Amino acid sequence: MVEDLVVAAVAAGSAAVVYLAAAARVVKQYERGVVLRLGRLRSEIRQPGFTLIVPGVDRLRKVNMQIVTMPVPAQEGITRDNVTVRVDAVVYFKVVDPAEAVIQVEDYRFAVSQMAQTSLRSIIGKSDLDDLLSNREKLNQGLELMLDSPAVGWGVHIDRVEIKDVSLPETMKRSMSRQAEAERERRARVINADAELLASKKLAEAAQTMSHQPSALQLRLLQTIVAVAAEKNSTLVLPFPVELLRFLERAGHPEGPQTPPAPGPAADRAAAPPPVEEVPLDGASSPVEELPLGVTSPPVEELPLDRALPPLGELSLDGMVPPKEEPPPDEEPGAADTGRT
Repeated sequence: MVEDLVVAAVAAGSAAVVYLAAAARVVKQYERGVVLRLGRLRSEIRQPGFTLIVPGVDRLRKVNMQIVTMPVPAQEGITRDNVTVRVDAVVYFKVVDPAEAVIQVEDYRFAVSQMAQTSLRSIIGKSDLDDLLSNREKLNQGLELMLDSPAVGWGVHIDRVEIKDVSLPETMKRSMSRQAEAERERRARVINADAELLASKKLAEAAQTMSHQPSALQLRLLQTIVAVAAEKNSTLVLPFPVELLRFLERAGHPEGPQTPPAPGPAADRAAAPPPVEEVPLDGASSPVEELPLGVTSPPVEELPLDRALPPLGELSLDGMVPPKEEPPPDEEPGAADTGRT
């Protein structure tokens, strides 16, 4: 009798050990357990630690609650400004509802991956190339919203989405490099022009200041000479003062500068050559008048055309005009004419 009781106790203990071994489960700290009893979802979510299920009746599925990093394969698309690009990204998400992640979607990882690829192609088609290159924060937020809206029903929360790289064609890269070079050159020219303008203003102010103190200009000249001589040059350039040139100019013209006549009829008469003196009838030539130093005598070729020259026969050897013959005094001027008639 006692032996039967011992055998029964040993058998019961062995059965209990086997049952415990079949029903015992361990849920890790970063996991949650979802129990399906006879195919139906149990509302209780098994927390981390040791837990028991009914062997053969319950089925325990463990769901990872950590943040998952999923790379999105590079997607090729055409931007809104008709540029072909290849863009890849990375998605960070985690499960917030283990029951929904098990019941609502067959494989939430695969579903998030496919949704990320389609959303990335959609973002490429709606954006410009400049936005893809410089305004990625806005695109990341838009991509995150596109992924998060369907993922909420799957018990998945999209933590963040980042665009990693944008690959451009080689021709587009060369065009962008030329554009950037031209823009840099334009900025350099504008900066150089601004510097020249500022320097000219400062030089004007310095010249105005030195005009009140002439000795300041001389000191500046001495400083320039010292700076040139400090470089150990064999040639030293000394500037010639402009004031000395003006002094020499004033010394060469003591009567003072002559002001040019005002334009008008008087100026034309003053600029005309002096008329040729008439030769007197008695044959005596008048003395040559001295012309002022500022007026030159006209050449013979410039005599006016309206003045008739005497015939060659009336000129003597010495160039004087012979006196005109007068009729005898005893004859009347009209007698000779009467006799001829």
